[in-house]
Amino acid sequence: MSRHKAVVWGTIMLAAGISGARQADAQTFRTYRCADGTQFIVAFYDGDNRAFLQIDGEPVTLGKRLAASGARYSGAGITLKIDKTGVTTVKHLKRPVTACAVIEKPAL
Repeated sequence: MSRHKAVVWGTIMLAAGISGARQADAQTFRTYRCADGTQFIVAFYDGDNRAFLQIDGEPVTLGKRLAASGARYSGAGITLKIDKTGVTTVKHLKRPVTACAVIEKPAL
């Protein structure tokens, strides 16, 4: 194999490895509807302990905080709590804490 072909092949393999690694990152997206009418989307990525929300039309990144049970994330005046049984609450914009449930996506 010529040096040029080896460099091109190496570059292709490197690019495929980088894009493959990004695609391999596990991710979880959930859409919630709350008792007070609030709706939001939250994303979690493996290797990242933050929660990424889209709430009130704005993206917000919440840092993971110490919690006695389950998980708690907060930032920018928003607190998201998910207990060990999956019960989820959100508090934002000086509104009271409200219970939220995952919106099930219809089967395709």
